[in-house]
Amino acid sequence: MKRILAIIRPDKLEVVKQALEEIGCHGLTIKEVRGRGRQLGITESYRGHDYKVDLLSKIEIEIVTIEVHLEKIVQTIVDTAKTGDIGDGKIFISPVDEVIRIRTGERGDKAI
Repeated sequence: MKRILAIIRPDKLEVVKQALEEIGCHGLTIKEVRGRGRQLGITESYRGHDYKVDLLSKIEIEIVTIEVHLEKIVQTIVDTAKTGDIGDGKIFISPVDEVIRIRTGERGDKAI
C-alpha cells in the first residue's frame, strides 16, 4: 500500500476531486495548508506599497491506495492540477505498513 500526499493550488481542488472520482478514487482527506517552495513566496502591491507573502495557501490531498492504482491516481492529479506555472505543487509517495478500519477491524487493502 502507498500513501499519496499531493500539495496543489486551491483553485484546482474541485477539478482534481472530480477527476479522482471519475477514476474510482473516492477515499481522500483534504486539508487547507500554507507553505512555500522554491519561489520563496510572492511580492504583491497594496496601495502603492510592496509587501512579501512568503507562505502561500495550498490544498493538501492525502490518499492511501494499493500499488496497482498508484500510477493512475498520480497521473490524474498531475494532469488536472498542472498549470505550467511556478507553484503548481508537489506529490509525495510513501509506503504504508498497515491500514485498519476502526468500524469493522478489517486490515490491509480490505480496509482501504
